[in-house]
Amino acid sequence: MMAVAAAQKNREMFAIKKSYSIENGYPSRRRSLVDDARFETIVVKQTKQTVLDEARAKANDSSLECSILQAQEQHQQEDKIPQEVQQTVEDQDNDEEEIRMVAVDELPQKPQEHVPSADDEDKETDAGLTEEEVVLQNAASESPEAEKEVVRAAVVVRLRDGMGSLGRILKAVEAYHGTVVHLESRQSRSEGVQFDVLVKVDMARSNLLQLIRSLRQTQSFGSVSLLSENNVNVKAPWFPKHASELDNCNHLMTKYEPDLDMNHPGFADQVYRARRKEIAEIAFAYRYGDPIPHIDYTETENKTWAAVFARVKELMVKHACSEYIAVFKKLEDEKIFVKERLPQLQEMSDFLRKNTGFTLRPAAGLLTARDFLASLAFRIFQSTQYVRHINSPYHTPEPDCIHELLGHMPLLADPSFAQFSQEIGLASLGASDEEIEKLSTVYWFTVEFGLCKEKDEVKAYGAGLLSAYGELLHAISDKPEHRPFEPASTAVQPYQDQEYQPIYYVAESFEDAKEKFRRWVSTMSRPFEVRFNPHTERVEVLDSVDKLETLVSQLNTEVLHLTNAIAKLKQPFC
Repeated sequence: MMAVAAAQKNREMFAIKKSYSIENGYPSRRRSLVDDARFETIVVKQTKQTVLDEARAKANDSSLECSILQAQEQHQQEDKIPQEVQQTVEDQDNDEEEIRMVAVDELPQKPQEHVPSADDEDKETDAGLTEEEVVLQNAASESPEAEKEVVRAAVVVRLRDGMGSLGRILKAVEAYHGTVVHLESRQSRSEGVQFDVLVKVDMARSNLLQLIRSLRQTQSFGSVSLLSENNVNVKAPWFPKHASELDNCNHLMTKYEPDLDMNHPGFADQVYRARRKEIAEIAFAYRYGDPIPHIDYTETENKTWAAVFARVKELMVKHACSEYIAVFKKLEDEKIFVKERLPQLQEMSDFLRKNTGFTLRPAAGLLTARDFLASLAFRIFQSTQYVRHINSPYHTPEPDCIHELLGHMPLLADPSFAQFSQEIGLASLGASDEEIEKLSTVYWFTVEFGLCKEKDEVKAYGAGLLSAYGELLHAISDKPEHRPFEPASTAVQPYQDQEYQPIYYVAESFEDAKEKFRRWVSTMSRPFEVRFNPHTERVEVLDSVDKLETLVSQLNTEVLHLTNAIAKLKQPFC
């Protein structure tokens, strides 16, 4: 739909222009997924409100025109009424009561005066167009054919006067040439309302909008809500179902940080800025299925890598978790991690695929939080390929490939950690903006700055710690507060981006973190569950009995294989 597409475009352009730079109040020390998620929420709300206001203004103009026409028609009818009544009197002068009824039936029905009630606030909300109605109206305005197209929609009507009002709904549907395909009711929990009635109808788009407006004028109804409509439904947001659809999710929150932020180490370095732009353009051109572009890193870039690599290798033995150290050694054995040169993303991606099924995708910069988390659902990590400035080798205000390679990649090759990362991604699909903020905060305090217990010591597994030695030493010291990882409290914990974190969350283990995370995700508002099918590499929405029965059958087969394997292992050697 044109309006939705325009809103999406405005959202992207606003996000690009309103960059995370000093003049816009963004601190230059660090850019984070959490702040990006909050920023994105603001952008979405602003653009959504703009679209709604424009649509409502347009609807009000149309309503005014309709009201004028209706008033003219009513005036004409009123002129005819005395004649019609007089004719009735002459024809049936022996039945005065019948005359009176005919006259009343033919009179135009005037709207009843509004009586203030406890539901005034709800009625004021209903007086304007809801998001669903805006989308429906925009879809209807695309063409005469779209306006007349019959669609299926669900309308919820709250009855103040009991089920006696149900007949009015059915007559209204019939009057607007609709067909009732499903009807159910339940006792309402709303004060002053007796029943909530769900009516699913097949009706032309234009008639559906008129039906809703007509029902709202009836005082016996508490409120009228359009829940969904098959062709246009903002309550079931789009999200990628296959990794190829990530090509449509490559939205950056900024352009190129060195061009925008005067405090960036590379702001005054024209050569560095041109190099960043060159590498970013390569990533912009990437599409699903392409080989990851090879970057010929310069001597300066390899020198920066060597400095950070040596420092991380020195500190990890004492402060990194055992899973990180084990994979780091494997990467050295396979000559992917060597001090002299930066690894290529393709060789790292091949290594991850062999170990956990994760792969890499080149990114031009910091993605929106929703797009980045969605990638994890497919076991895809979006990685930058540019290198931080040589003047600041041990710190970067945004994620660069050194942070990705040394911080994230080793643990993405660990099965338990890879599973935890994917579950965060799956939880983000179809989540609300507020829930994306919470998931980003959980990601921040775990994948980026997480600590875990190992015997009696606290070790680091967060990428932001393992690739930044200053904060690593601070995190494992006794200066900050260490709290046990609990997703519900972690998700709303304010984070620090000016100084080192005052609070870090410590997981008992990756398995414990996964279990707690699963319980927390089950409380989210998303009205459906999803799973990743490793055979088709698609995300499936578990929204039908058939899908669930198929999944149960597959799981039963897996359980049978596992049971047989256990039985065979228990058999004594012959």
